[in-house]
Amino acid sequence: MNLLHDPWMPVRDGAGTRHWITPEQLSDSRWLALDADRPDFNGALAQFAIGLLQTTTPVTSAIEWRRGLNTPPDAGTLRAWFAPVSDAFALDGAGARFMQDADLGAQGVAVNDIGALLIEAPGEQTLKNNADLFVKRGQVSGMCPACAATALFTLQTNAPSGGAGHRTGLRGGGPLTTLVLAPEPATLWQQLWVNVAPRPAFLDQGGDKTLGDAQRSIPWLGAIERLQAPSAQGQLAQAQVHPAHLYWAMPRRIRLHTDRLATGRCDVCGRGDQDLITAYATKNYGLNYKGEWSHPLSPYYQTKEGWLPLHPQPDGLGYRHWMAWVLGSASQQRQVRVARVVDRALALPPQTLPGPLRLWAFGYDMDNMKARCWYEATLPLYGLADCSADARRAVQSEVGLWLAGAELAASYLRDAVKDAWFDAGARRDFGHVDATFWGSTEPAFYEQLRALIEAARQDIEAPPLPTREAWNRVLVQTATRLFDQTFVGTGPIERQNPRRSAQAYDQLRKRLHGPKLRDALGLPNPTPTPKATRAARRSKETA
Repeated sequence: MNLLHDPWMPVRDGAGTRHWITPEQLSDSRWLALDADRPDFNGALAQFAIGLLQTTTPVTSAIEWRRGLNTPPDAGTLRAWFAPVSDAFALDGAGARFMQDADLGAQGVAVNDIGALLIEAPGEQTLKNNADLFVKRGQVSGMCPACAATALFTLQTNAPSGGAGHRTGLRGGGPLTTLVLAPEPATLWQQLWVNVAPRPAFLDQGGDKTLGDAQRSIPWLGAIERLQAPSAQGQLAQAQVHPAHLYWAMPRRIRLHTDRLATGRCDVCGRGDQDLITAYATKNYGLNYKGEWSHPLSPYYQTKEGWLPLHPQPDGLGYRHWMAWVLGSASQQRQVRVARVVDRALALPPQTLPGPLRLWAFGYDMDNMKARCWYEATLPLYGLADCSADARRAVQSEVGLWLAGAELAASYLRDAVKDAWFDAGARRDFGHVDATFWGSTEPAFYEQLRALIEAARQDIEAPPLPTREAWNRVLVQTATRLFDQTFVGTGPIERQNPRRSAQAYDQLRKRLHGPKLRDALGLPNPTPTPKATRAARRSKETA
């Protein structure tokens, strides 16, 4: 099977029907979306297609790029683009194999069931301890070649830590990926192409573009020893590879057992009468991506050691991340730079795309080797791409205030719920309180954001204070309502401590109406009345 010649990518047409296509058919206007049975597979397939197009496209100018967006290349043209790398995308056979080690050797090789390719599959230690309580072993015993190829690419792209010498991916284990989505209605081709840059920009994104060795672009085209020593000391830096390597990183040493196939129904996609791959061989000490790497599909945050890729966290994906992922942030707590594809899309000339863009963010929340959750969200960008650079900076500054206020209000609510439920010093996970608060305030945030961006797009200077006051009311009312109606006030009376709950509620109200929240939102604090001033003075005198 060759992934450039055989139909293996599942897509959906306008009627909702699934089709299996080859990559050269991606430009067909009938396809509207990828249609794998697993969300992580859809994310991986999107990155595969973007990487393939970016690696092979000869498009060199913005004019050619815009032409490709509106008048896609036909199948014959894509076939010609892909032809130079065709041999690298064979899934089986004696030569180079897609995402597989050229030669594992005979020492230190383990054989795993094919289901272990899936990131959520229980690991060796989990199986040994009989601790696979929620994700059971043996759920996937056979995969068709299409699903095996997708699972292999998904693992290599998201590779979590897997024990001694089993490397994490180029962006660490379970990276956050942010892709730009073209305005609706859009074809699958447009959704992919908007994340592909003209070739000069691609070659300048990092790595050594002068390297002519094909293995520096596609690492499985030769033995690992040609790139690094296959040992605990072996390392690979971005300066040692071609920019295309970023899309084809291969931290795991794996070789599918394609010479001993079963026949039956694929345990992933459900298609029957398939040749099934049931096992693979693996070995530790694959490519060890060390140093500062910069992947175009992920946002990064700055640390003392340099820029590191962001990863999904247990609090999920939502509007609290909007600014960092779309415009970047430079707060005292953390400096974040957006993914290169997002930065490029927002820098396109106004009206390049007929409508508002969106952001597709996804990734695994990993706890070392354990996948805790898959997160996925689509965030609106409204008309941000048509705003000037100065207008975008103004939006960034204003939204930063909104989010700072929301963070503070969420912390007030969390502390109040904790104080109402537990004695001081109690340690519990209150993530669900934060998640409920952020979810409850999301509609109001996006309503205000849409109005803010529309004003910026039209170069209208709207006074900010009324909007900040409105957002302040949303935060205060939401936090108060959730405390009273969701978390504390509606709990079983026999489990409540009325005095503690009343004190927590009073403290919450004081903090929500206090100066810190208004300062965070950039709002003036009300001038105290003479009566209030005298009361405050007496309080200090008696304290």
